[in-house]
Amino acid sequence: MPKLGMEPIRRAALVKATIDEIGAVGNLDVTVSNIAKRAGMSSALAHHYFGGKEQIFLAAMRHTLAVYAAEVRRALKGATGHRARLEAVIRAGFASSNFQPEVIAAWLNFYVLAQTSSAAHHLLRIYQRRLHSNLMHDLRPLVGDSAGGTAARLAGLIDGLYLHQGLSRCRTEQSDATAQALALLNIELGGRAQ
Repeated sequence: MPKLGMEPIRRAALVKATIDEIGAVGNLDVTVSNIAKRAGMSSALAHHYFGGKEQIFLAAMRHTLAVYAAEVRRALKGATGHRARLEAVIRAGFASSNFQPEVIAAWLNFYVLAQTSSAAHHLLRIYQRRLHSNLMHDLRPLVGDSAGGTAARLAGLIDGLYLHQGLSRCRTEQSDATAQALALLNIELGGRAQ
C-alpha cells in the first residue's frame, strides 16, 4: 500500500539524486537505476514518477532554475533603483549556489541536451526569456530604445562568463566574473547612477 504524501518527498529525492549523479559522472551517461539507487529507491519507482531519464533530468533542471529564480528574487528584494536592480540580477547569476560542481555539471549538460531535445530547448528558452525580461525591466527607463541590445549583450556576457567560470578549475575567479559583467553594465549605462 503506498504511503500517502510520499510522492513529493520521493520526487525531490530523485531530483537531488539526479543532480548529484550527473555531478559525479560529469555527463548524461547516467542510468535511472543509478539515480534511483542514490535516492534510496527502486528504478521502477523512479520510472513511475517521471517516466524516463530525460524527464528526470528535465525535472532536475526545473529545480535548478527554480533555485536560481529564488536567488534573483531574493537579490531584487533588497535592491532599490533601476541600476541596483540590474546589479542584483547580475550578482544573482554568479551566486555561489550556481557554482556547486554538481550544478555546473547539470547546466553544462542541459545546454548539450537542449540541442537535441525539444523539451530541454523549450526550458532553456524560458530561462533566456526570463533573464532578458529581468534586464529589460530596468534597462528601459535608463537607456530607452537601446534596452533590447543592451539586455542581449548583458545576458550573453552573463551566460558566457558563467560557462567560462564553470569550466575553470579555479573557483576564485567567481568575483572576477561578477566584476566583468558589472563593468559592461557600467559601460552600457554610461556611468548613470540610477
